[in-house]
Amino acid sequence: MALRETSLPEPSGPVPPAVGRAPAAPPLDPADRARLLSGAHHDPHALLGAHPVDGGGVVFRALRPFARAVGVVVGGERTDLVPEGDGLFSAVLPFGAVPEYTLVIAYEHEAYEVHDPYRFLPALGELDLHLIREGRHEQLWRALGAEPMTHQGVAGTRFTVWAPNARGVRVAGDFTYWDGTAFPMRSLGAAGVWELFLPGIGEGARYKFEITSQYGGRFLKADPMARRAEVPPDTASIVTAAHHEWGDAEWMAHRGDTPVHEAPLSVYEVHLPSWRKGLTYRELAEELPAYVKDLGFTHVELMPVAEHPFGGSWGYQVTGFYAPTSRLGAPDDFRYFVDACHRAGIGVIMDWVPAHFPKDDWALARFDGDPLYEPGDAQRAEHPDWGTYEFDFARTEVRNFLVANAVYWCEEFHIDGLRVDAVASMLYLDYSRDSGQWTPNPYGGREDLDAMAFLQEMNATVYRRAPGVVTIAEESTAWGGVTAPTDRGGLGFGLKWNMGWMHDSLQYMSKEPVHRKYHHHEMTFSMVYAYSENYVLPISHDEVVHGKQALVSKMPGDWWQRRANHRAYLGFMWAHPGKQLLFMGQEFAQGGEFSEEHGPEWWLLEEGNVSAGDHRGVRDLVRDLNTRYRSTPALWQRDTSPEGFRWVAVDAAEDNVYAFLRYDAEGVPLLAVSHFSPVVREDYRLQVPDDVIAWTEVLNTDAARYGGGDVANPGPVKPEDGGIRLTLPPLATLWLAPYPA
Repeated sequence: MALRETSLPEPSGPVPPAVGRAPAAPPLDPADRARLLSGAHHDPHALLGAHPVDGGGVVFRALRPFARAVGVVVGGERTDLVPEGDGLFSAVLPFGAVPEYTLVIAYEHEAYEVHDPYRFLPALGELDLHLIREGRHEQLWRALGAEPMTHQGVAGTRFTVWAPNARGVRVAGDFTYWDGTAFPMRSLGAAGVWELFLPGIGEGARYKFEITSQYGGRFLKADPMARRAEVPPDTASIVTAAHHEWGDAEWMAHRGDTPVHEAPLSVYEVHLPSWRKGLTYRELAEELPAYVKDLGFTHVELMPVAEHPFGGSWGYQVTGFYAPTSRLGAPDDFRYFVDACHRAGIGVIMDWVPAHFPKDDWALARFDGDPLYEPGDAQRAEHPDWGTYEFDFARTEVRNFLVANAVYWCEEFHIDGLRVDAVASMLYLDYSRDSGQWTPNPYGGREDLDAMAFLQEMNATVYRRAPGVVTIAEESTAWGGVTAPTDRGGLGFGLKWNMGWMHDSLQYMSKEPVHRKYHHHEMTFSMVYAYSENYVLPISHDEVVHGKQALVSKMPGDWWQRRANHRAYLGFMWAHPGKQLLFMGQEFAQGGEFSEEHGPEWWLLEEGNVSAGDHRGVRDLVRDLNTRYRSTPALWQRDTSPEGFRWVAVDAAEDNVYAFLRYDAEGVPLLAVSHFSPVVREDYRLQVPDDVIAWTEVLNTDAARYGGGDVANPGPVKPEDGGIRLTLPPLATLWLAPYPA
């Protein structure tokens, strides 16, 4: 069996013939030999390669299983080494110092001339190791993993991995037929890092680390820092490098010109593998940015794209934190996709999952035979809801792994925002745990102080290193200061999902209109705390799966009423303080729940479907909502300031009416009126400021082009006696602006 080794431009030419065989080298110490052959030696470079010996000469030793002969080539002359058994070959040659040399590895039917990996100095510097030990290496991916490089004048790949509890680590790959015997790595000391430079190994090589634990077990692990992985269900890591030439310089230079809480932010959430089933990153780049731009969204949010073995997890059980999923293409293809979004004027937010990881035995779980990325306390390590492990936020190297990962996506892939999944599950020690299943913090509380410190460090680091990037917390509790600055004790996020608004408003909308008056406060309560954080209003994938029904299907009534409720709700949502997020398929009111197997129900929009016009009408409304939203600073400029909002009708429970004003920084208002009853209300009086001479309807969700009944208020609406009188369409939201608009 021959090991696959790639010949380099140097040395070149035919393999030189052997000119003889040198004397055998002194045998290895039996203990060293046993540890080397079993993959448990911490310093194989001390045994292999070339070393001067006392009394003169240089001993050469190579470990090449399955080879029939190994020779040393110096100055064009080849001398065969003496077999020692078990794949070891050695000899003492009469040189005064270690010369420049190569090896000839001869197998049964072929021979290769190669550079000896064990003649190279470490390819990782002391500063890198110091930063790793300190947990402060903000570009950790440049130090760990598989890095194609030229080292000491030779092209190859540097392999490095953090495995502090291992007795030994070896590199195995398709170039060794997955036998790691030939390539043991050396320990670089207290940092717990193992390193080996393999000349001739380049991009596309598949590899894993063969780890020998302190208990004697041996197993293959994918690289935690792999920048590319095989397409699942295959699990090997792949050597890769970035070659994409970015074309988004203008976007990157200006994306942070306006603070996100003072800018328009309207997000279209997408499950990338199923948005258009079967499309690659590059094919998606031709379709998705154009679609999102046409509908007027400012950003697209991607459900997790980091590599994950189980597609049914939608990406939320990550095994390859540094690798975009290979299901849709290579890392450079994903860069191309992000670049295309930026060139279309679309920002890219991605879901990031630092709360937990799956237990697959080839991935992070018990990585070096002991708990490493997860806490050593089994009760603390287990995530009770998802059958996964939680990260050990108390360990500096683990925090570094995650903080650097957040930076990695922003710097290497130009990601504009990180929506951090399941923040509440990190912050609380008793999350989903009963009494006796958790241990209080040193102060007797339930807060996870280590997780809190990690989130603060992550946010501070991302905002410092990647100007213009926003971090967004999916945090479902009343934890204080989620979006407060870290120097004031906050977690430091830019935005937070408003789960309370989402829950309350959907609860209200699910009621029959005749019963809504009893739930009126569920639509107003959000304003009690609207300025406690910087909020996003999320109608996300979580709300349209697992029996919760699609948004339009949550609504009561017949098909006309459900669509009208759907449109009125979107009009209310877009006018409410806070940014907004809408999951794919809801923009055209599909009736089915989200399925990663099928994706959005695009057929509903096609010619021949009897209700295609209904669905296109809702999509047209979303386009107009976004267009008007982006051109109306009152709807976003003072989202986090109480001065930007004023109730006009807050207690009209009997009428199912809500009316409020939004103000921009110059005091220019927009009036939003939502009417959630299925009747027309003529001559409905609302008290409005007397400094507006007349109002004009700029958006009406009951317009005929959206599928409504076209009940409207044509022409300017002038105040009379301190108020205006409107005709309120059934189940509709109106936006009015000062005339002329």
